[in-house]
Amino acid sequence: MSREKSVWKKQREAMVKLLEMQGIRDSGVLAAMGAVERHLFIPRFYRFKQLVDPYGDYPLPIGHGQTISQPFVVAYMLEKMKLNVGERVLEIGTGSGYAAAVLDEMGVEVFTIEIVAELARHAGKVLNSRVHRQLGDGYSGWKENAPFDAIIISCAPEEIPVILVDQLTKNGRMILPVGKFAQRLVIMKKSDGRIQLKEDIPVRFVPMVHGDKT
Repeated sequence: MSREKSVWKKQREAMVKLLEMQGIRDSGVLAAMGAVERHLFIPRFYRFKQLVDPYGDYPLPIGHGQTISQPFVVAYMLEKMKLNVGERVLEIGTGSGYAAAVLDEMGVEVFTIEIVAELARHAGKVLNSRVHRQLGDGYSGWKENAPFDAIIISCAPEEIPVILVDQLTKNGRMILPVGKFAQRLVIMKKSDGRIQLKEDIPVRFVPMVHGDKT
C-alpha cells in the first residue's frame, strides 16, 4: 500500500470511529463508509483548493452551488432506511456520487438522478458501472424502473413530492429533508399502501430544483 493510500485509509478509519461515537450502529453502513474512498468524490479542484480533510465531519463544496454531505448525515439517513441487500433504492441528487457509492457498497441496486450535467459527468467517472444513472429532474423520479423499496433524497423540496411517493413499493420508505429555511428530515413509510410520516432531526441541504440544468 502506498503512503498516500495508507493516509486515506487511516482518515476513513477515524471517520468511522467518529460515526460510532455519534451513535451510528448499522454495521453495513459503517463498513460501506469505511470502504468507499470519499476523497475521490470531491472534484480535484475543490479537493486541493480547500486544504481540508475530505473525511472530516462537515459538508464540502463540489461546485455549482452543491455540496458533498457531512458523513454523519449520510450515515444517519442510510441507517434510518434499514436497507437490505438486493433492495432497489432510488437516490435523488447524485451530486458527487458519494452516497450512491456507499449504497452500492452496501449491496443494494442503486438508481440515482442528478439535474446538473457537470456533476453527473463527474459522478459517472467515479461510480461503479453497476449504479444506474440518469440526468434529469428528480421531481419526476424514474418511473420506468419503479417501484423502489426506498427513496433517499439528498436535496430539500419544500414539500414531499407526491410523484415519488407513488414510485415506492406498497411497503416502501423514503427519507428526505423538507423545508425552505428551517429544514427537518422526514421519514415516510408505507404499510400496505398506507402512509406514515415522522419528523426527525434538523438539517441543512441545498434546495431541490425543477427544470433543465444541462
